[in-house]
Amino acid sequence: MSLFKANWGLKLFAWRYIPLIGFCSPKIVRMNSTTLEVTMPHSWRTKNHLGSVYFGALAIGADLAGAFLVFSKARARGINANFAFKDVQGQFLKRPEAKVHFTSNDGAIIDDMLDQSLASGERINKPVNVVVTCPSLYGDEPMAVFTLTLSIKAKPKR
Repeated sequence: MSLFKANWGLKLFAWRYIPLIGFCSPKIVRMNSTTLEVTMPHSWRTKNHLGSVYFGALAIGADLAGAFLVFSKARARGINANFAFKDVQGQFLKRPEAKVHFTSNDGAIIDDMLDQSLASGERINKPVNVVVTCPSLYGDEPMAVFTLTLSIKAKPKR
């Protein structure tokens, strides 16, 4: 899936099902079989009273970075994948005071989860990690690290 199509798909999904995602204006900037990187602007929509990106906006970005790979991989395989996050843990290391990047490098874990679920017919739960950076201020230094327990149940399309 091209970045253009992925971003249009993200916008349509967001405004149709979860408008709060669309309100934060995320954008997919890198997507391949192992990695998904989403950016979110530092604007009045995403800032808190201290001038840093609000916790809720950080959670939305982490959710997208962890989940959009599932959506795109399931679509590419032609399968139905019902997925959700069962829990989330976050470490907040620095205040992100500019545009933030959310990166998940767990595409291989997601592929394995889809394979296991298709083979067993059961729901599979595994942790995925998302690293939040603020490259314009701190380069690759993490601002926050999220671990989300992803729960997937996959089945072939009828």
